[in-house]
Order: sequence, then C-alpha cells, then structure tokens
Amino acid sequence: MDKIKQFIIDIGWPRAIIAFFLLALFVMAPFVNVRLDSSISDTLVRFGMNGVLVLAMVPMIQSGCGLNFGLPLGIIAGLLGATMSLEFNAVGFLGFFMAIALATPFALIFGWGYGQLLNRVKGGEMMIATYVGFSSVAFMCIMWLLLPYKNPSMVWGYAGEGLRTTISVQEYWGGVLNNFLSIRIGEFFYIPTGTILFFALMSLLIWMFFRTKMGTAISAVGANPDFARAAGINIDRMRTISVMLSTLLGAIGIIVYEQSFGFIQLYMGPFFMAFPSVAAILLGGASINRATLTHVVIGTFLFQGILTMTPSVINSMLQTDMSEVIRIIASNGMILYALTRGVRVKSR
Repeated sequence: MDKIKQFIIDIGWPRAIIAFFLLALFVMAPFVNVRLDSSISDTLVRFGMNGVLVLAMVPMIQSGCGLNFGLPLGIIAGLLGATMSLEFNAVGFLGFFMAIALATPFALIFGWGYGQLLNRVKGGEMMIATYVGFSSVAFMCIMWLLLPYKNPSMVWGYAGEGLRTTISVQEYWGGVLNNFLSIRIGEFFYIPTGTILFFALMSLLIWMFFRTKMGTAISAVGANPDFARAAGINIDRMRTISVMLSTLLGAIGIIVYEQSFGFIQLYMGPFFMAFPSVAAILLGGASINRATLTHVVIGTFLFQGILTMTPSVINSMLQTDMSEVIRIIASNGMILYALTRGVRVKSR
C-alpha cells in the first residue's frame, strides 16, 4: 500500500486521477456497447498524430522561453510546405518528406524572427507568443487567397485562384505513416505503427540533441540564466536556437497530423492549435521551466485518451448524441486546468 501511495505522489495526484478516470472509461466501454478495440485504436491514432506537436513545446520550455503559444507560426510553415508539395503533385513518402523539406526553411526563418522578438520581451514571452500565433494566422488568411497556387485540387473552382479552406491529401500522401507497418487485428483494431515510430524517432533526436553541448547550454539557460552567463554562454543565441527548433517541430508536427487526418485545414484552422499541445504537456507533469519526453508521452496519451473516450462512453450511457458538446467540455476543461496550473507554477 505504501508503494502505491508513493507511486501516486511521484506522478502527482492530478495525473493519477485523470489516469484512473481514463482507465475507468476503458473498463466501462464494453458495458455501454462501445467497442473497446476501436476505442483503443482511435486513442493510438490520435496519440501518434498529435505527439510531435506536443514535442514542439520542449525546446522553448527548456530554454526558459515558456510555453510555446506561438506554435501556429510553426504550423503555418508546415502548411506552406504541405501545400507546395501538393502543388508539385508529389505523392507517397516522397510527397510527405518533400513537404517537410519545403517547410524547413520557412520554419527556421520564422523561428529566427520569433526568437529575436522573444529576446526583447524577456519576462513576457508567453503573452507575446500568443499575439504572434494569432496575428500570423490572421495574416495568412489574406495570403492563402493571394499566393499563386494553380493545382485544381487546391484552388477555388469558380475563380481558379485562392486556396480552399479544406484540402484533401488522400490522393497524395494521406496515411503514408499510418499505413506503414500498420498492425490490423480483426475489423476494428488498428495500430498506426509508422506514425508512432516517426514520433519515437523525433523524440529520440530531441533526446540526443539535449545531450549535446548546445542542448546542455540551452537547458542551462532555462535552469539558471545567471550561471549560464557566468559560464560564457550566449543566452540570447541559445534562446533563439530553441525557438527555431520548436518552430521546426511545429511544422513537422502539423504535416504528421495532416497525413493522419487526411486534410489540410487553412485560414483559421491553426488558430487554437497551440492550446491542446500546451495542455497536454502540462497534463503530463511539465512546468513552464522544465519539460521532458516523459511529460510529452504521458500528457499526450492522457489528453487524447480522455478526448477520445469521454464522448463515446457518455453518449452511450445517456443514449443521446452529445459527442461534440462533450468533446468541447472535456477538451476545454483539461486546457483550463493545465493553463491554471501553469500560471500557479509561474507565480511561485
């Protein structure tokens, strides 16, 4: 009993309660006519498709820049790479990796400018990051109409110019990771092996990066700026590199998300996409000053699990269709908890 109590204390009561609640939903599912195998598959798919977006929080947190509410800036870079890949009619893995390659320079340029801005507003990074994210989405609402794309599957049919709000990638590189080495057992159970492996690879690269000299310097800047300055570390440079890396991960993350989701969503699509990622990593146990890969994995699984299981189980229990309402309540509730927790940690 003491070991169980100590384990709960180690992982934290909030995460333990949420984990037990998620476990209870899985246990209840068969008794309310919700397929357990399908529910587990949906959770794994959502875990894989959102994992890299949550991972994008780590570099900025480790450097002391706080939670990356400017994630839409990286997402926009990914959207530019994805739409350009479709413009070149690239398909399969070639199209997927071309999208990442084309998004990379945009992400690095955007990240550099973003980092320079945050270096000038030390202490108010998260507020400015939110403005950056929202304003970049608003600006791109204009640009998506003006950029000279010509692919008929992307532009508005009646005008022949301006990108559509939603663009399908199914005929190009939709599902390339999900279907790679995928495991299917029966009609409903499905493991998107390729997507999970790609997330694992990105996590491994980040783990290795933070064990290099530069990664250690970035962590030192976030942990103790005065010590880092005394050790001769260029604080502004390390912060800028962390922001560039976080923006790049955001660009890669949205492309992974799109290949699983099957569509590219433009205009206001990226507007609130930072909040679920912020909530997930805080739910996993991270703070605004420290985040690990363990926080990413636990937080993403708990957040996406609750978001997947709650609507289906509650709908079946109440015998009514309130899936979207319940999903919004569950999502916003966890986001509010995570953000409140982040504010409390900062105030200390």
